[in-house]
Amino acid sequence: MTRPTIREALREAGARLASRAGAAPRLEAEILLGLALDKPRSHLHAWPDKALRPQQQTGFRDLIERRSRGEPIAYITGRREFWSLELRVTPDTLIPRPETERLVERALELTPEGRPLRIADLGTGCGAIAAAIASERPRCRITATDRCAAALRVAEANFRRLGLTNITPESGEWCAALPRDEGFDLILSNPPYVPDGDPHLERGDLPWEPRDALAAGPDGLSEIRRIIGQAPSHLVPGGWLLLEHGCDQGAGVRELLAGNGFESIDTLRDLAGRERITEGRIRPHPA
Repeated sequence: MTRPTIREALREAGARLASRAGAAPRLEAEILLGLALDKPRSHLHAWPDKALRPQQQTGFRDLIERRSRGEPIAYITGRREFWSLELRVTPDTLIPRPETERLVERALELTPEGRPLRIADLGTGCGAIAAAIASERPRCRITATDRCAAALRVAEANFRRLGLTNITPESGEWCAALPRDEGFDLILSNPPYVPDGDPHLERGDLPWEPRDALAAGPDGLSEIRRIIGQAPSHLVPGGWLLLEHGCDQGAGVRELLAGNGFESIDTLRDLAGRERITEGRIRPHPA
């Protein structure tokens, strides 16, 4: 029996994946064939007429079947790039998304290079936010917390593999995991903020991701309320709190910050022009 070439296998897989809404069938097929062959995508372009061995055919077919059932590419490959860092991800962690890089950008604006500031990343998941900041601000000391032990193990493995020694993982829920005897200059989080029952929870990759890291009560603000209520006692005077949230939640988060004594409250937009990050500051000491 004639064995399919790389070109033929990609064409067939692309056709199989094309029916998935929002899919990039050719790109996904190349990623999965590269995984099956243990080769970079450049190899596929360089050797399109190379025939697949039977074991490679079977492996590739299995990967395409998983993707056709909706399993996210990141969980199939076990990898996701964030802030130019390759991170391991598992079904115990959310898949880092490009819009969260706006949170990192703002954190870096508030932490000038060379200053040894204390930063906390609450609900670190796979460690994407903490790793990005740690790689850019090596003099800062970062505490990365998560209530999910399995997710924290993934984050710790990512920190070790990336050689980031300025991050301390801590197990626990939100600010309860932070050391009581230390004040932080910046606390940030990408917490759950999707309302329970929101139809988006059943679309795209979301059904495969941990539900308790996505949904947060009837209005999606239950966990944000808790963080805002807890954060002031862990921030130094002049310290900042940064929160990612849904595009229609900016006004609600601003109101919560104001009600808990924060000042300099502002909401930043993502690249699509949607409200995405809201920040507030604890009153500094008088000059």
